[in-house]
Amino acid sequence: QVQLVESGGGLVQAGGSLTLSCAASGRTFSSTAMGWFRQAPGKEREFVAAIGWNAANTNYADSVKDRFTISRDNVRNTVHLQMNSLKPEDTAIYYCAKSRYLSPRTTAYDYWGQGTQVTVSS
Repeated sequence: QVQLVESGGGLVQAGGSLTLSCAASGRTFSSTAMGWFRQAPGKEREFVAAIGWNAANTNYADSVKDRFTISRDNVRNTVHLQMNSLKPEDTAIYYCAKSRYLSPRTTAYDYWGQGTQVTVSS
């Protein structure tokens, strides 16, 4: 069983930065891919970023490329999302999730956290 707990969300002004963290339990963390997704009110959950098991490969949604950076620490079983130059349209609940392979599809992920709210004011 895997548990994922996100933290680091909050309220920030446009142009500001936030770093989200996801703490994972379970012995298989270092062999799995991890992803971040977000869901805004009235919208479907969408892919944000993903990272392979050894951090050699990453993938980003076009909307966050060059502004967000995903990273992981396989010793501490954590994955992070550094978010810079935040925009009001980045406002959403952000979820981390675990997958056996790097993918932008929600269906590839079998464990999800509860989410953390990010609100960007204009």
